[in-house]
Amino acid sequence: MTDNQWTFCTAPMMDWTDRHCRFFHRQLSRRARLYTEMVTSGAIMFGDRERLLGFDASEHPVALQLGGSDPVELARAAEIGAGFGYDEINLNCGCPSDRVQSGRFGACLMAEPKLVGECVAAMKSAVGGQIPITVKNRIGIDEQDSEADLTRFIETVAASGCEIFIVHARKAWLKGLSPRENRDVPPLDYERVYRLKAAFPELTIIINGGIETIEQSATHLEMVDGVMLGRAAYKNPALLLEVDATLYGETTAPLRPHEALERMLPYIERELGRGTRLSAIARHMLGLVNGRPGARPFRRLLTEESVKPGAGLDIIHAAIEAARRVEEAPSLAA
Repeated sequence: MTDNQWTFCTAPMMDWTDRHCRFFHRQLSRRARLYTEMVTSGAIMFGDRERLLGFDASEHPVALQLGGSDPVELARAAEIGAGFGYDEINLNCGCPSDRVQSGRFGACLMAEPKLVGECVAAMKSAVGGQIPITVKNRIGIDEQDSEADLTRFIETVAASGCEIFIVHARKAWLKGLSPRENRDVPPLDYERVYRLKAAFPELTIIINGGIETIEQSATHLEMVDGVMLGRAAYKNPALLLEVDATLYGETTAPLRPHEALERMLPYIERELGRGTRLSAIARHMLGLVNGRPGARPFRRLLTEESVKPGAGLDIIHAAIEAARRVEEAPSLAA
């Protein structure tokens, strides 16, 4: 097992890992490395930067994921992100969606390792080495999926100064499969990522894709430097409560789910005062007690009540009590 800044990460996920989600996840784990949703370099250049990039100081360590393929524009976006205080800038070379491909970024960039290297070099120069520039990529795309292809991509991008790669262990099919279908097809190939780490021991390699438990994470950490969880961490956020003790050896007792909700109260009160709808925050908490008796009423409470006009802290107080009841109920395995 390893213990570095990337030992355990939560994946960047569009429409999911917004600032409210990240603040919530930070209450569950002090050590997990958090990632933003992908933000395009163009949006940063021409959009509302505070809305796109603002985050709470408690989220550290937190990384900004960028989408783009223009070295000049990405360099400026990285510089702006560094100015906001992010701990890392990550370049997306793994998203397979049509929308991303049409903009010449995401997984299709794996076909252009030289361009990716140019982007990384420009971003590194822009941030002056103050924070790491990292890349998130697949093990291959379409017919370009041999180990030689992956090795060539890593070698080329590493030569530009990238030392940290987050590798999704499933090939991206850009032709003929939807992003949803690509979640399960083709099969994951963890062994290829292990071999990649063995071939490049000087690089930090984080494995991503299909990891569902902290126990699985610990097994992967015997072979690579870090793990990244996406949907599993989002849909069952309580597993983040295990991270600090199991993967980092911390001795402080983990919070119970209702205690994590209690920690959210000041943040929610502040956000409501700014005009944020309760549902925008509560939607990230729905899976907190999944898999336990009473989980369905807990989800229903947050889902149905948080969307009502004027929904406020009373809903969260009710959710805290509902979570407490779930914790006190016998487990399904009992």
